[in-house]
Amino acid sequence: MTSSDHAPAPLLIDRFLSRADFTRTAHVLVDADPPTVYQVLRELDLSDVHQPVLDAAKWVRRLPRRIRDRKHAVPRHPTRLTIGDLTAGTDWVLLGERPGSEIVFGAVGKFWRPVIELREIEARAFTDFAEPGYGKVACALTVLPYGERRSLLTYEMRVSTDDPTAWVRFRRYWRLAGPFMGVLERAVLHAVKTSAEGAWSR
Repeated sequence: MTSSDHAPAPLLIDRFLSRADFTRTAHVLVDADPPTVYQVLRELDLSDVHQPVLDAAKWVRRLPRRIRDRKHAVPRHPTRLTIGDLTAGTDWVLLGERPGSEIVFGAVGKFWRPVIELREIEARAFTDFAEPGYGKVACALTVLPYGERRSLLTYEMRVSTDDPTAWVRFRRYWRLAGPFMGVLERAVLHAVKTSAEGAWSR
């Protein structure tokens, strides 16, 4: 047996954002096998993820956009927001996927502004994008086997900036928004866990 037999497998997110200025990671054990967990993850409607603190944070964060849209008479439509909907109908892009185990999506933008300004970009251009004044966010959801009948579900967010001014602006935003991001992470993980364990037990 060689040392390479124990070498850790690279994460898919490493291909797209290996260097990060800011990171967040959360895990949960799920009493269901990886195929079940991944299917639930892929089908989860993120707009159905609710918690009092999270809902309040969403309301405050969307207020500037609602005011702007009201002034310009932009119609509002109910939306369904799976990961597929997110990457197909917004400026978030699906960066890569290992079906059954990992999915990575990301965005480029000025996240610190009252109305977040996202930059339209193709997935193939994400890694090399380095325009000053913007930040890059990559999010990964990973499902790994944990023993014979359980799974380890991980949510990871990485952020990088390409100039000092953007770094300072994002750090200020990160300090304010970080606790709410943590609530969102835990809410998403809990929703997947609950649905997957329910499906597994049937």
